[in-house]
Amino acid sequence: MQQLVVRVADDIASAIDELIAEGIASSRSDAVRTALLTLIEENRRRRTGEAIVAGYERVPQDEDDVMWSDEATRRMIADEPW
Repeated sequence: MQQLVVRVADDIASAIDELIAEGIASSRSDAVRTALLTLIEENRRRRTGEAIVAGYERVPQDEDDVMWSDEATRRMIADEPW
């Protein structure tokens, strides 16, 4: 496991200490690890979303691609007992 040394402003350290006091994080290290993992995951999701959009821009859906789902939705709604 690698060790990172980070300096943060006093107000950030105080906010982290509040998270610890509230039981959201068990320590400053835990809070920083959680924040980094969140940042990494958000970036991964953004890149995945961009790749999906790029794929649809390269090969757009046509009417045949979406027709089956529209029909399936109509059938599901018709089957509802409301």
